Amino acid sequence: MLVHWLKNQWGYNVRSFTKGMDAYNSLNENPDLVLLDIMLPDINGIDLLVKIKQKNLNLPVVMLSAQGSIEVALESIRQGAFDYFPKPIDKNRLEPAVRNAIRSYDLQREVENLKENLQREFSFDNIISADKKMQEAFKMVTKVLDNDITVLVQGESGTGKELFARAIHYNGNRKNDPFIVVNCASIPRELLESELFGHEKGAFTGAHQRKIGKFELAKTGTIFLDEIGEMEMSLQAKILRVIQNREFERVGGNEVLRSDVRIISATNIDLKDAVDKKLFREDLFYRLSSFPINIIPLRERRGDIVVLINHFIAIFNKKLNKNITGVTKAALKTLYDYDWPGNVRELENLIERSVILTDKDVIDNDVLPDHVVKRDQPMVNISGEYFSFDAPIIPFEKLKEEAIRHSLLVTEGNIVEAARKLKIGRATFYRLLDKYKIN
Repeated sequence: MLVHWLKNQWGYNVRSFTKGMDAYNSLNENPDLVLLDIMLPDINGIDLLVKIKQKNLNLPVVMLSAQGSIEVALESIRQGAFDYFPKPIDKNRLEPAVRNAIRSYDLQREVENLKENLQREFSFDNIISADKKMQEAFKMVTKVLDNDITVLVQGESGTGKELFARAIHYNGNRKNDPFIVVNCASIPRELLESELFGHEKGAFTGAHQRKIGKFELAKTGTIFLDEIGEMEMSLQAKILRVIQNREFERVGGNEVLRSDVRIISATNIDLKDAVDKKLFREDLFYRLSSFPINIIPLRERRGDIVVLINHFIAIFNKKLNKNITGVTKAALKTLYDYDWPGNVRELENLIERSVILTDKDVIDNDVLPDHVVKRDQPMVNISGEYFSFDAPIIPFEKLKEEAIRHSLLVTEGNIVEAARKLKIGRATFYRLLDKYKIN
């Protein structure tokens, strides 16, 4: 009768078993629901429930029993059963229970898939760089995944500070808990305290009901304080208290709330300089910068430009249903020589724009923005001690040798970058290296 209801009346695909272990051995077929009798010829239904839960904790199991015992029902629920039905089974009650159990399982699997996608999206594989200094930053990040030390991510706008923060969270021991972002620069100062800590009803004009703040929402997860250098001094003291004592109060409240969150902060300004100018609390600076991670700007790792161009072309080909194969040599030189004040974010936006605009299968200079293609060349400052009025005249060959040595020092031995900065060809650069016997 039960199979008839499930298969013929309710439209489910059904497999039935007379022995419990036969059903258990078929779990690799990934059923959406198990209806399990307490009385089985080979194993007790409660014992089989325990084994099923050990194999798949989320799989819903509805227990069926002719005993009608409260103790059996309670033990079933305690061991993880979704529901319990005494015999004779109430068909009208069973049908919605089956439907709700399957729906609950579908939602559970969807949540797990979303979590996996998040972890995949914010894995280190998606932070693209071949630069040695960036690899050092990645190495630093791996050291903080499974501990709660306060991290300060420093870098210019557009370098990917939030991406680093998300990678730390979604690859660490709090990855299953919330990741809450607060941009301290985008929220008006008078509202930021309420945004962070919440407020009680009537705390100020317009506070018509209690509001839960970001620190409460983060629970046992991570809170990311972006652009923390923009936070005013009075609020900095309250952040310091949360870090030191792990407690705070809502605005207008007296209840002390405990906080078990990891704090990651980011800034695009020099916080040490802000401390010296009395714009940022020194004690908070040292608390936040327990573990600083510096992300260098794109112009200082030009080797990544080509890698990132190919990465973004692949992304936008898929997103825009295009088939761009790459960039021309002329466009590549233009992009390589550009200084990227907006860093990786600017490059990403430019590639998306170019993929949309181009009618060819490659990106050329004609679809690049004018400010990138026709930028003004910066003037070289040649004033200083070598060229002061009373400085001795330096032989031209010596100047060239020192220029070569200086370019290698600045670029850490990167021949291509050194030649580019000196505006000479690589062949000429190698010839001068040999001429001046520079290793």
